Amino acid sequence: MTAPRSDAPATDPVFEGVYGPFTITELDRREVLGYRLALLTTAIAQAALLAQWRWLGDGWLWIWTLPLTAGLGLALRWIHIYLRPLHRALQLFWLIGCLGLLMLAVRSGLSGMAAAVASEPRWIWAIGPLFAALAGIGFKEFFCFRRPEAIGVTLLLPLALLGRLTGLLSGAAAGSLLGVEAALLLVLCLRKFPMPAAADVGDKSVFAYLEDQRRAANA
Repeated sequence: MTAPRSDAPATDPVFEGVYGPFTITELDRREVLGYRLALLTTAIAQAALLAQWRWLGDGWLWIWTLPLTAGLGLALRWIHIYLRPLHRALQLFWLIGCLGLLMLAVRSGLSGMAAAVASEPRWIWAIGPLFAALAGIGFKEFFCFRRPEAIGVTLLLPLALLGRLTGLLSGAAAGSLLGVEAALLLVLCLRKFPMPAAADVGDKSVFAYLEDQRRAANA
């Protein structure tokens, strides 16, 4: 990302992109704020779920899945990713994971969801895509900003879930890894708010170029 041109209005700065100038609009800033708040909601919900499970038991634990899934879905709605297929893939993972959670709730009951996952790790196949989408956001954040907490989120989530699924990790070990990952996700979210909106928007000229290429291919 290059610096804004000095002759640009303060409210709508113009940047020089790879394929030409572009403007960061008020709509862009609202979408970035929405993305950051949605991701923070996801982080808080995940941390609260894990903390309650560890120290207070699994009663009413399912309540935290509501802001977790909603926040992640909205974050994937407003995130800026150059490659549309990758963006759609993360959204598809989110949808599959939500359906897996719904199936888990139907099969085990709301109050028995956590116990079912703990006793039958095979349920990770059903709900795992939800966390794969979250790991994808972590990878995007690391790729764009090289934040160490982002690579922690990207690696620890699949390591914990796959380790538990294959039996290589105990429930306690997997829970500890998820706890560290949840803390790193909170740090990642809080560090994003002081950043300028342009950092999360990216180079809009690349988006425009890719969209033109897609339309030309379809035509």
